[in-house]
Formats: sequence, structure tokens, C-alpha cells
Amino acid sequence: MNVWDLFVAIVLGIVEGLTEFAPVSSTGHMILVDDMMLHSKELFPASVANSFKVVIQLGSILAVLVVFRSRFIDLLGLSRRKGTGTVRGPRLKLMQVIVGLIPAGIIGVLFEDYIDEYLFSVETVLIGLVLGGVLMIVADKLRPRTPAADTVDKITYKQALGVGLFQCLGMWPGFSRSGSTISGGVLLGMSHRAASDFTFIMAVPIMAGASLISLAKHWDAFTPEALPFFIAGFISAFVFALVSIRFFLKLIQRIKLVPFAIYRFVLAALIYIFWF
Repeated sequence: MNVWDLFVAIVLGIVEGLTEFAPVSSTGHMILVDDMMLHSKELFPASVANSFKVVIQLGSILAVLVVFRSRFIDLLGLSRRKGTGTVRGPRLKLMQVIVGLIPAGIIGVLFEDYIDEYLFSVETVLIGLVLGGVLMIVADKLRPRTPAADTVDKITYKQALGVGLFQCLGMWPGFSRSGSTISGGVLLGMSHRAASDFTFIMAVPIMAGASLISLAKHWDAFTPEALPFFIAGFISAFVFALVSIRFFLKLIQRIKLVPFAIYRFVLAALIYIFWF
């Protein structure tokens, strides 16, 4: 493991951290940075490359847990505020999160192998980037003028299920899971901030579950020689995801979704130019 390997790990971790939870497609960015600039597939065996993607995703997941730590404590019923006699308004319930996870969970179990084998290509990512951008523009144009759920605590079970259905679109590479769910939430009457909060909260169990399954499959890649590579990527993904999430939650309330859609179109054009 040399200095260049560590540089590649840090750069890819930065890309993961900055793009995983923004509605811009982390997959599209990975293609542009990895295949066009770093060519890490030529540097490392496939097992190491696959495991590395899982490791940096875990770094991003940890960042969500840090930002929303009080919310997860509350969802798990571990909040110390209970029993204090304080009157509390409606709160997001764990069952609502579970309802939101069910559609993508079912699709993932049934079609995971098909998605991995047939949908991970530059062409499908380009399609996902463009169509996802169109969805985001439509969501901003057709959203209710006054959202029914201006905070995540006012989300209904029907809205949670609807967002879960939109999340299935994110299984198409390039479509962006967060882009799909935030757009769906806005169309279903959530504020941009409420839809974003719900998206991040749902991301933890679904990404953690998928990552742990993948780790079990590629555990043999965690050799002493590869550990510095994994550690560097994990730390950079965690740090930049932490910054990205906090910044995005403030930004989305001001600029909405259309600017992100335009950015996606530009990214698609760059991938097309450099790849083809």
C-alpha cells in the first residue's frame, strides 16, 4: 500500500461523503472520478474494490447517526425525556420508518442479482441521472403550495409508504435514492426539510443492512495490506458526509430541488463526453 493508493482512497471517500445523501447520484460521481481520473479498478483486485465501496458507505452511515443521534435515540424509545411530564406533540414513530422501508426491501430481495448484473453500466447511470433530474423538477413544480407535513414529525403512514415506493426508483443506478425519496416526499405533501430528514433516517437501516451483507460476502478482502486503504476511505467518507449532511439540510430549504436537477444534467453531459 503506497501513498498513491491512500490518495485514491481519500478522494473516493470524499466523493462518497459529499454525494451519498445529496440528490445528485453518488454512483454517477464515482464513475466520473474513479473511471475517468483515478482508474482504481486497475489498481486493486475486484474483491478489494467491492469491499471498499461498502466501507466508505459505512462511513457515510455513521455520519447520519451522528447528525440524527437524538432522533434515533427517540425512535428506539431510549429518550430520557420520557416520563418527565412534559407534553409532547406528534413524533415520528419507528413503525413509520419501517413502513417506508418495506417496498424497497421487497424489491431488493427479489431483484438484487438482476440489478447488479444488468443495470450497473454507464448507459443506465446516464438514463438515471436524466430521469431523476426530470422527477426533481416535476416535484418542485407540482408540489402543494402549503405542505401538509412541514416537519418530519407530521408525516403520516400513507406518506411514509408513498416515499418508500418512490425509494424503489433509487435502485436504478444514477437515479439517486435520496433524489427519489425527497422528490416523492415533496409531491406527497412534505416540506423539503421534512422529506430530507425522513430520507436520511430511512437510509441508515437499509444501507447498513445491505453493507453488512456485502461485507460478509467479501470478508476475505480485509487483509493487513488493504486495511490502511479501507481506513483512509472510511475516515474521509465520514468527515465529508458529516459536513455535507449539515450543509445540505440548510441548503435544501432555500434552493429546493431544481438546481440539483440542473447539476445532474451537467454531470450526465460530462460522463457522456469523457466516457464516449
